[in-house]
Amino acid sequence: MTPPTTERHPESKATAESLIPQFKFTKILNQDQNGRRITLLGTIDTQQGLLTLERAAFPSEASNITSLITSLTDTTNLGANDVYRWYMSNASSSSTPNLKVNLIWPCTESHIRKYTAQQLRYVTETPDIYARHIKPWIEKTQRTPGRIDWIYNILDGVTEQEDVVYRSAGFGMSTAEDRSDSEGFLLLPDLNWDRRSATGLHLLALVERRDLWSLRGLKKRHVAWLKHLRKEIVKAAAEVATRLQGEGEADEDQFKCYVHYQPTYYHFHVHVVHVMLEAGGTQAVGKAFGLENLVSRLEGMEGEEDGLDGVDLTYFVGEESELWKRCFGRLKRGEEVDLNG
Repeated sequence: MTPPTTERHPESKATAESLIPQFKFTKILNQDQNGRRITLLGTIDTQQGLLTLERAAFPSEASNITSLITSLTDTTNLGANDVYRWYMSNASSSSTPNLKVNLIWPCTESHIRKYTAQQLRYVTETPDIYARHIKPWIEKTQRTPGRIDWIYNILDGVTEQEDVVYRSAGFGMSTAEDRSDSEGFLLLPDLNWDRRSATGLHLLALVERRDLWSLRGLKKRHVAWLKHLRKEIVKAAAEVATRLQGEGEADEDQFKCYVHYQPTYYHFHVHVVHVMLEAGGTQAVGKAFGLENLVSRLEGMEGEEDGLDGVDLTYFVGEESELWKRCFGRLKRGEEVDLNG
């Protein structure tokens, strides 16, 4: 699931599926070292788009393992959210869907920068940098009115309800305007999961409460809630995986939870993945912060209002990102930050 960039009407599965054959290749933007994923820039009806092809988990049948990807056929749309769509498709020699396809169309220059191969920088965000530069930038550009209404639409049952795989007990019972008294959450598939493989499982837990933007908002007083949240998330993930694998039960200690910083969108959410899922960029040090480690750090703080807004956080940013060009790169050169100019 990825945030929309503009308000758009929901499209049908047939419409989403008709876009793939229309994609006209322009150039390769990026390819991972293992050759499992490639991101292409192209156009559909003169508008730029990004197409990501990813090999899905192979079935266990030996006859299918050797199948080579030669073309896309029988493309089936798994879901769509504004300019983002994801699919499963068949190689022409296989009857089993074995290629994961993501399409972003129309795409923006921001999308192109994000998905283009670029050098990374490892930066340290101090409490002062967060308070003076990052937090105002989030409020000004990432939390503007309407920016995350698509999240609220999911939580309020307006959109994407067919994708919800789990709704916690007590969800929707909050009486506070910002839902800050809620322990509820929804589980939805991450766009990088093929929705078929139990060991490839990757879900997102969207919390119902609306007062937390990112891990920076977590306080010591949230520890009990976070422990309860983690317990319920891994329990639900195990239930989903058990249904998928067909035989035997998945155990809760086969799943791990983490939080991204900086996140893709600024409504607090937790990633939960199977421990056998190959660790890629989404789980990398400098991007993913283990939920248990965050809880442990909070437990060691003195006051109930002490939190992660008062500690140094080290993470990586791309050289093409706004955070590097207008904040951390400028700080490195001794120049004035213009992130909120």
